Amino acid sequence: MGIVNILGKKEILMPGNPSCPGCGLALGLRYALKALGENTILIVPACCTSIVLGPYPKSSVGVPVFNIAFAAAASTAAGMSEALDLMGRDDINVVVWAGDGGTVDIGIQALSGAAERNNNIIYICYDNEAYMNTGIQRSGSTPRHAWTTTTVLGKKEPKKFLPLIVASHNVPYVATASIAYPQDFIQKLKKASSIKGFKYIHLHTPCPPGWRFPSDKTVEVARLAVLTGVWILFEIENGRLRLTGPSRNLVDKRKRLPIEKYISIQGRFKHISKEELEKIKEDVDKLWHTLIQYSSKENIEKQ
Repeated sequence: MGIVNILGKKEILMPGNPSCPGCGLALGLRYALKALGENTILIVPACCTSIVLGPYPKSSVGVPVFNIAFAAAASTAAGMSEALDLMGRDDINVVVWAGDGGTVDIGIQALSGAAERNNNIIYICYDNEAYMNTGIQRSGSTPRHAWTTTTVLGKKEPKKFLPLIVASHNVPYVATASIAYPQDFIQKLKKASSIKGFKYIHLHTPCPPGWRFPSDKTVEVARLAVLTGVWILFEIENGRLRLTGPSRNLVDKRKRLPIEKYISIQGRFKHISKEELEKIKEDVDKLWHTLIQYSSKENIEKQ
């Protein structure tokens, strides 16, 4: 079933916005707004999206937007949610839409506070794995050995996996998603909007200029991330972990595509050695192991 059949034809992210060709975040934002609808308020910290939305008083989205300082997105959303609750408005989605820099690094303190308080917001991190808007600097979410302008020989540290950090706050809903699997993403958004409390979705969004691949390959790169097991689709609802989408069938690593298919299409990894490639594979295996260990086998559902 096509996205139009699921969500209708109305677009809330306007065509002609100033995103880069093949921009993963623009595709993700389009899906998110169509899924959540016009009764949505966006809180956006400094990031590429601040540019995509356009300069005041113009806007490329048909919902209210608050452009906020890097560290303040989650606290702003928390205050807005509390104010709406006092007004008796339970029909509005308060949504943080933030990049990985403003989430896993600069914004993590306010994010943790909102999660601990269980504020009624949806926090979506679109993860393009670097500070793309300011020149492709490494973030905590940049994977090991990836080139950025501040890690020209490759980042030495592994990717910080924030979904499990957020899940440790015992919030009602945490999920990962990919722009290559919009139906999975949309279902998670709709579920999140039906749950009261803090909801977190971590969306994998490849970036053509930052990852050094052709702009017509964005969805292909995102799909390969999932099919090689580098990016795992799952949701944790009230402490119960469930694999979703193609990831349901990839617990057995023999069923995954070779990681080389994902790595070789990206210029940011063109410098890596065989030893560094093996280290990337080890990181992927460790993440799968960590997810399996997150919950007992009785709590891990594949369906």
